[in-house]
Parts: sequence; structure tokens; C-alpha cells
Amino acid sequence: MARAYIANRVTDKLTKVTDKIYCCRSGSAADTQAIADIVTYHLNFHKMEHGEEPPVKVAANVFRDLCYNYRDSLSAGIIVGGWDKQEGGQVFTVPLGGMLTRMPFATGGSGSTYIYGYVDSNFKENMSKEECLKFVSNGLALAMSRDGSSGGVIRMACINGDGVERFVMTGDQIPKFYEAY
Repeated sequence: MARAYIANRVTDKLTKVTDKIYCCRSGSAADTQAIADIVTYHLNFHKMEHGEEPPVKVAANVFRDLCYNYRDSLSAGIIVGGWDKQEGGQVFTVPLGGMLTRMPFATGGSGSTYIYGYVDSNFKENMSKEECLKFVSNGLALAMSRDGSSGGVIRMACINGDGVERFVMTGDQIPKFYEAY
């Protein structure tokens, strides 16, 4: 019987890949961190060769190649999000096995199964920054309240042409939807 072991519920699973591209990691912490480090290495070369930041799609494809080529030995689900001057803001998902899909939003990890209804009914195109942060924090809080393998801290990043703004919610800042009785 396989068991989940969560070594640290407050670890940062939101990993910087370039100045305007981040990934969300789920699965094996060792596998996903190694993949993120390798992608960062490749994208640094891309930047040196081309003299500019790589497009988000390039980063997503490097993640996909690694996850697909090593699918039999990795446990890694990745969401790639970022901003580039060609396409603006983008989100790609690379689930277990290495498929790549561009999506308006993506969910992943064990907690995602608990929030499909929430995201389907609450996502809308062209949300304001505040609406988007509320959408994401509510979704994460709902996942955390139902999934014993999800973390205890909400970490978010707002990525746009100006750069990245990080947000952390802990303790009483995390949205509550019910009281246990």
C-alpha cells in the first residue's frame, strides 16, 4: 500500500524559473525540484543565446520534455505560469506522464480533486488582480480543508509585464468556509 508522507506543510511549492515564469509543483518534492532546476538551467542558456527572456511556451515545453522522457521514473505534476511580451500571461499544465496543455487556469496535486466544482463555477475571463487572488486563495483554502496532503500556507504570485508580486496567507488570513462542530 502506498502512503503519502508530507515532510513540511509550509514548503514553497511555487518555484521561480525565470524573472517572469514560475512553476507550481506537485508529486515528489525531490523530482519536481530537480526538474525545476534543470529547466532553469536550460532557460538561462536560452536567454544567453537569444539575448532576451524565453517565452512561457518554451519553458512549458522544456518541462514537458523532461516529464515525458522520464515519465517512468518521476512523480511530477507541474503547472507553468508566466508572462512574456509575445503572448502576455499564460498558464500551461504538465500532468503526470508529460502531456502539455495551455489552459485559462489549471489545478493540480491531490487537493485539486476537491475543488473542480468550485473552479468550474467561479472562474471567469479577465478577472481583476483582486478577483483572481480571491479565486485562487478560496480554491486553495477549500482544497486544504478537505485534503490531508495539502499544505497549511497559501502562497501566490501575480505575474505581469511589470514583474512578480508574491503573496502569503497563514493562520487566520486563510479563508474559512465552515466551522467544525
